[in-house]
Amino acid sequence: MSWITLSLLCALSLASADAATKAWLQGLSAIELLVVRFCIPGLLMTPLLAGMPPITELPAAFWLWIAILVPLELAAMLLYMTAIRDYPLSLTVPYLAFSPVFVIGIAWGLLGEQVSAKGAAGIFLVVAGAWLLNSTHARMGQWRTWLAPLTAIVRERGSRMMLGVAAIYGVTATLGKGAMQYVPAESFGALYFGLLGIAVFAAVVLPRPRMLLKLAERAWGVIAVGALMSAMVFTHFLAVKQVEVAYMVSVKRTSLLFGILYGALIFKEKNLAARLPAGIIMLSGVALILI
Repeated sequence: MSWITLSLLCALSLASADAATKAWLQGLSAIELLVVRFCIPGLLMTPLLAGMPPITELPAAFWLWIAILVPLELAAMLLYMTAIRDYPLSLTVPYLAFSPVFVIGIAWGLLGEQVSAKGAAGIFLVVAGAWLLNSTHARMGQWRTWLAPLTAIVRERGSRMMLGVAAIYGVTATLGKGAMQYVPAESFGALYFGLLGIAVFAAVVLPRPRMLLKLAERAWGVIAVGALMSAMVFTHFLAVKQVEVAYMVSVKRTSLLFGILYGALIFKEKNLAARLPAGIIMLSGVALILI
C-alpha cells in the first residue's frame, strides 16, 4: 500500500477518533481520555510486538529518544483531549495545520535549513487561513479589526490549546523517526503506545482504580476510540517508513478537513461556511511548504 493511501487512512482514522470521542465519551475528564487514547491502543496492538527484537537488545540511544518523546506525547494528548472535548472541532482541529510549520522552525534551529520562497508563500497561506477561520471578528470597513482574527487565536482558549498541541507535535514528529530506526515500523507503534499506555496506567489508573468502572460503563465507545487510534498509529508509522516525515505529516493533516466535516454533519456546528474554506487554505499552505 502506498504512503499516500496510508497517510489518508491515518488522517481519516484520527478525525474519526476525535469525532467518536466527542460523540460517545462526553463527560469523561481529559485524564480519563488519556487512558482511552493510550492504554486501549497499547493493548489492541500488542500482537504487533511479535516482529520486533528483544527489548534488552535495543541500544541506549533508543531509550533516550523514548525518554524525550513520552512526556511530550502525554502533554500533547492531554491538551488535545481537553480542546476537542470542550470546544467546537472547527475552532480547534484546524490549528493542527501549524504543526508542519513548527517542523520547519525546528529543522532550521537544529539543522540550519533555510525557508525557500515557496516555503514563505506557504507560511503566508497558513496565516491567511488562520485569519479566515476567525473572520467573524473582522469588519471590512474598519481596518483596525483586520488583525483581530489573528489576535483571536490568543483569546480563544480552545484554539490556543490546539496551537500548543501543534507545537509539541512538531517536535515529536521530528524525533519519532529517529527512534524508529531501531525498531521495525510494523512494531514501533505498538511498542511506543505500549510504553505510553504503561506510563498512563501507572500515573493515572493505579491511584484511581474506580476509573476503570467508569470507563467500563462506556465500553463500546472506549473500544471504538481505541480501535480508531490503533489504526491511526499503525498507518502513521508504515507511511513514515516509506517517505520523508514532512510529506507524510502534510497529507495526514487532511484530518483537519475530515474534522470540519464531522463538525458540520454530526455536531451541527455553525459558521462552517467560513471555516471550511479556511481549513482548505491552511492545508494548501502546508502543502506548498512541504511538497
